[in-house]
Amino acid sequence: MSTMLTPDAAVPALNVNTIGGKAWDLSAQNPENFTMIVFYRGLHCPVCKAYLQKLEALLSTYEDAGFLTIAISMNSEDLAEQSADEWKLSGLTIGYGLSETDARAWGLYISRAIKEGEAGIFCEPGLFWVRPDGRLYLADVSNMPWARPDLEFLQSKIPFAVENRYPARGGH
Repeated sequence: MSTMLTPDAAVPALNVNTIGGKAWDLSAQNPENFTMIVFYRGLHCPVCKAYLQKLEALLSTYEDAGFLTIAISMNSEDLAEQSADEWKLSGLTIGYGLSETDARAWGLYISRAIKEGEAGIFCEPGLFWVRPDGRLYLADVSNMPWARPDLEFLQSKIPFAVENRYPARGGH
């Protein structure tokens, strides 16, 4: 069973390995404004490919706005490396090996393969903005591969979040 995270409350711990051999720990991140975590389904997903390529294209603008960004899947290291290579993701940090337990702790939906080529089990998409102190600011979780927030639209709302200090909503 998945969990619904509470806005403006501490998020679960998150530790994954990244391609290139580095360990990534959410608690060690020190962004100016937010850590953006994008959970994706894996190499088998063409929607993930397009979404992460769009994120790659917008990455420098997010970085300029004080974001640290990572994309994470339940894929193995080999599949994550293949995704980065085939999808031409050279700037985006790619994490792999997310456990089902951790995916559920983040409130992600879990699916089983329904056709050849899909991973046996994988998480559905999710996008989170986490404050430097580890509290949840924004959450978007989907049970379908094609329902994801528009990255350019989200980017246009950064001034509201940062400069206008718009509070996290939904915690009542």
